[in-house]
Amino acid sequence: MLKKIVSKSYFAIGLGFFLVFSAAPFYIMLITMFKRSHDLFSPTNNPFWLNESPTLEHLDLLFNQTLFPRFLLNTFLVGAAVVVITVLLAVPAAISLARLAGRWGESVGIGIFLTYLVPPTLLFIPLSRIVSLLGLQNSLWSLVLVYPTFTVPFCTWLLMSFFKSIPKDIEEQALVDGCSRVGAMARILLPLSVPGIITVIVFSFTLVAHEYIYALSFIQDSAKKTIGIGMTTELVRGDVFYWGALMGGALIASIPVSILYTLFLDRIISGLALGGARR
Repeated sequence: MLKKIVSKSYFAIGLGFFLVFSAAPFYIMLITMFKRSHDLFSPTNNPFWLNESPTLEHLDLLFNQTLFPRFLLNTFLVGAAVVVITVLLAVPAAISLARLAGRWGESVGIGIFLTYLVPPTLLFIPLSRIVSLLGLQNSLWSLVLVYPTFTVPFCTWLLMSFFKSIPKDIEEQALVDGCSRVGAMARILLPLSVPGIITVIVFSFTLVAHEYIYALSFIQDSAKKTIGIGMTTELVRGDVFYWGALMGGALIASIPVSILYTLFLDRIISGLALGGARR
């Protein structure tokens, strides 16, 4: 009995430490957003508490003196387009390599995944040249064109292993019952692969929201910036950092992604677990 109590106590302590560690960045962003400038920069004040009355001046700067809502809209539009492109390309590619390609399919899948590991710092210069030749410089379409180059390879590799975890007998039974190959994929494979597809959607959208190098290289106009570069370029002016507005913008921008992960957490874990089961 004593051993069980001690074990549960250790678990509760570990869980509490993990919760505090995970929530601390959001708490710091929240109080920084409402701190007065004097309270924020005074070395004698407690950085973890509101030492003076809260203020909305940082939110006023964020929403009324920058194009923050536009940054959010641009990020959503680019993310939605990239997600659609990624799903339309990665799902058929993964099914083909997992089901129809034979033994060399896995080797091709690994080769596709290796392209995801190439650092963006090596690619943004040649990609900038391609974007310039296509006349997409300083356009959101440049991001829609470039981002799938690193979301599609990883998502294809992830979905390959996921489709391999689905027994072939189910698909073959559908073929026996009169379904075509495409019909069996649409009626059997895709419904069973919903956790994996949701994982791909969340991963692609999160990657787009966090990406910095390509967006900084291709976009110059403030009205066309995404949240990743809009926050840092508009709220860091010379050697002046508007920390209250920066933390407020970071907190607000993280809310949709947090909600997305919370709503689909079980399916994301299921997709990642099943996707890694055959590796």
